[in-house]
Amino acid sequence: MSDFKLEPYPGFPGIPGQLLLVILDGVGLYRGRAEGYEANAFDRAATPHLDELFREAPVSLELKAHGTAVGLPSDSDMGNSEVGHNAMGGGRVFEQGAKLVNQAIASGELFEGSVWRQLVDRVRDRRSTFHLIGLLSDGNVHSHIEQLEALIQRLADEKVPRIRLHALADGRDVGPVTFHLYLDRIQRLLDEISEQGVDALVASGGGRMRLTMDRYNANWEMVRRGWETHVLGERERFFRSAGEAVEVLRRENPGVIDQDMPEFVVADAEGRPVGPIEDGDSVVFFNFRGDRAIEISRAFTEANLTEFDRKRVPDVLYAGMMEYDGDLKIPPLYLVNPPAISRTVSEYLVHNGVSQLATAETQKFGHVTYFWNGNNSEKFDAEFESWVEVPSDDVPFDREPQMKAREVCAVVADDLRTRGHRFIRVNFANGDMVGHTGSLSAAIRAMEVVDECVGRLVDEVRRSGATMVVTADHGNLDMMWEVDGKTGEVKRDAAGEPVLKTSHTLSPVPWCLVGAEAERFQANAAVREPSLGNIAATLLLLLGFQPPPDYLPPLVLPRETVSR
Repeated sequence: MSDFKLEPYPGFPGIPGQLLLVILDGVGLYRGRAEGYEANAFDRAATPHLDELFREAPVSLELKAHGTAVGLPSDSDMGNSEVGHNAMGGGRVFEQGAKLVNQAIASGELFEGSVWRQLVDRVRDRRSTFHLIGLLSDGNVHSHIEQLEALIQRLADEKVPRIRLHALADGRDVGPVTFHLYLDRIQRLLDEISEQGVDALVASGGGRMRLTMDRYNANWEMVRRGWETHVLGERERFFRSAGEAVEVLRRENPGVIDQDMPEFVVADAEGRPVGPIEDGDSVVFFNFRGDRAIEISRAFTEANLTEFDRKRVPDVLYAGMMEYDGDLKIPPLYLVNPPAISRTVSEYLVHNGVSQLATAETQKFGHVTYFWNGNNSEKFDAEFESWVEVPSDDVPFDREPQMKAREVCAVVADDLRTRGHRFIRVNFANGDMVGHTGSLSAAIRAMEVVDECVGRLVDEVRRSGATMVVTADHGNLDMMWEVDGKTGEVKRDAAGEPVLKTSHTLSPVPWCLVGAEAERFQANAAVREPSLGNIAATLLLLLGFQPPPDYLPPLVLPRETVSR
């Protein structure tokens, strides 16, 4: 415990009441250059409460939430909820999955590791199949096609006999209807190595929000569909190629974007699936991000899984691109060590006797717990940490853009009324989950519901004498139509319609401080490029603690340090 002992902040004993951190997931501050840009759902929404906060808050800032500021390879990489919550909770910049995998591939460390050697030797010795499952995309949030290409090329160089790719369509971190472009690109590589004598094919696929990539135990039916598609090769009908599948499924399902594409299985001329996973095979799930990789990893590695009937469990060697859960050791085998995020703000607080409440609905519950705590799924101290999950509904987010915001808000409001915990953190998922649907009208409504909840919390904060920080983890619904990066003009399709944007943005995010004694603080002039990583030290200061010396500095300082 001595390693976590924090000293009092000099001359400032901390705010008198509770501290509430409100995270508006996916709400950025896009400043469109296009004349009359009409697809910023944040600007289009009626948000009187947030407008008043940002206008009248004693301190209001814009924070960098993407690129190198949150540990991503370059500033062209959009932020995401994983790295955003890692940065907010960790107080420092950690090299994240995308960068770590790139480094491991470039140095050759990945291919020299014992796990890679076991996977390759298994299929070469048995003349069996090496399967690759994951998101076919260059969104760089869950995966990157260049990393997949490096794995496939290495397998060809090592003369594995057979490769099967099970490709999940993105449509959230990239354009909504772009899967065919990534398939064409990867097919060219598969064709090249097939000419070298490797039997390499795309075997199955479907949309990431339809199969395989569930998270937080929200919908195991997605994992069951993925298992039956990738592992069992079961479908009522088959396709001769992935390209044919995409063409037919788009024609049969007009308006359905890639993330929701039905599952498909590729079969040979005799109608047999080309890539079911069998005894003796090796399997790599090549996504590097953890939240949507855990459940499918459990399906491959847990002998007594009860969440769904797997029907057949092949004897395979399974590995993840990374370890997706460090506490639960999921999966047991992985190719690249995950970021080592230690001494998070939550861990410091429990060791210094500060009670905490973390709450969100299911879709973002792991973000304010698992990711916030440095990719740890367990509490640091059950006595000082309370986690409240509000179950999400299994309905399309654009159909019910309010999601569970009001129910989540009620949890926080009750804690403020009862003064239950010293520090509260809450995530409102609407901006991100609805933003990903591409529906501008739904995103506007989502933002208005979140604003309504913020207004309710402002009233409770004022009534209870608490202090509130409002921020976001990355942008999303602030840009619902694609914009040309050079001209700033809205991109349009052949029919002249705006091209929908379902991915995150490079926008900065808001940060403001309101409530009891907020006027006592001023922006820290020493912080020249404020980012999400500065939030942890700020929270500690507000609670009356001197932040650890290696934390990024706080965003605010007391105007005068006087003892009460």
